[in-house]
Amino acid sequence: MRTSTTVEASGGDWRETADFVLEAERLGLDVCWVAEAWGSDAVSPLGYLAARTERILLGSAAIQLATRTPVALAQAAITLSAMSGGRFLLGLGPSGPQVIEGLHGVPFDRPLTRMRETVEIVRLAASGERIDYRGREFTIPRPGGEGRPMRLSARAEQPIPVYLAALSPRMLRLTGEVADGWLGTSFVPEGSRAAYFDHLDAGLAAAGRKRAELDVCQGAEVAFAEDEEALSAMVAGRRRELAFSLGGMGSARTNFYNAAYSRQGWAEVAAEVRERWQAGDRDGAAALVTDEMVLATTLIGTERMVRERLRVWRDAGVDTVRFYPAGDSLAQRLDTLGRAVELAREIDGEIDHGG
Repeated sequence: MRTSTTVEASGGDWRETADFVLEAERLGLDVCWVAEAWGSDAVSPLGYLAARTERILLGSAAIQLATRTPVALAQAAITLSAMSGGRFLLGLGPSGPQVIEGLHGVPFDRPLTRMRETVEIVRLAASGERIDYRGREFTIPRPGGEGRPMRLSARAEQPIPVYLAALSPRMLRLTGEVADGWLGTSFVPEGSRAAYFDHLDAGLAAAGRKRAELDVCQGAEVAFAEDEEALSAMVAGRRRELAFSLGGMGSARTNFYNAAYSRQGWAEVAAEVRERWQAGDRDGAAALVTDEMVLATTLIGTERMVRERLRVWRDAGVDTVRFYPAGDSLAQRLDTLGRAVELAREIDGEIDHGG
């Protein structure tokens, strides 16, 4: 498995975040993703990191649809690819109505169509061809105006792989059809076939592609507990975070995280957690989250447990693991990341030696 991590420019000391990325590159990490949620954007810090790093791949995880035009996305991708020497990965995500409508003030309409057309326009623009596009969501040039089809003054000199952040069945199918990679989350390997891979594979088949043509990039927190007592405390501390994903990551009607957990065997508890969270009972919602749910969707445990869990992820079909290392300081996060990277290398060595 390739190894990666995710950082965000807001919510802390950016200089410390940059130091983290530089040290992650020295540790041999393959990819650093930069998040875009409802704080900082992804493009600005990626430009800074492109200038500071030399080898590590840099990706957006994920730039939100509806916040930029497809051609603006293409311009950013071409620029970042050039600045990084071809090390840029374009991660796109639909986000949800809470962010798109509640924060940006634009409709969260037909995200599937918008995503398909956006990918097509980005690739057309990056190719250097004139941009003449007629779609359901986008028509370029704007009809009835004075514009004529134009080409960008710059084109992509290196391939720009496109990754889609997808959780819903239809978006997963589209990912299999058109993307180079899948940015996943809320992943339970034991329930991943029906929840995720069947939909990805349907999209791949529709496009005449094979699974090997899609990079499955899956992320989770990684943390090491020295004994069972420490592990119990760690798990207890994560219940509220998971309750927020199930109850607060979305609108009252739309929560893709809740739906993903429901498809993986926790429909009843996911519904109750959401109901309590939406009613304002945050403690009650967190109390419903079980240890099993936390451990199933994270890489938390003793070193033996994390190693075994990484094997399960690999065998389920994960190509690139995205580590969110725990720790109260930069040194602690880097120590956790280093240990996790070494375990991933050990597991790859088992395959190389026929283990």
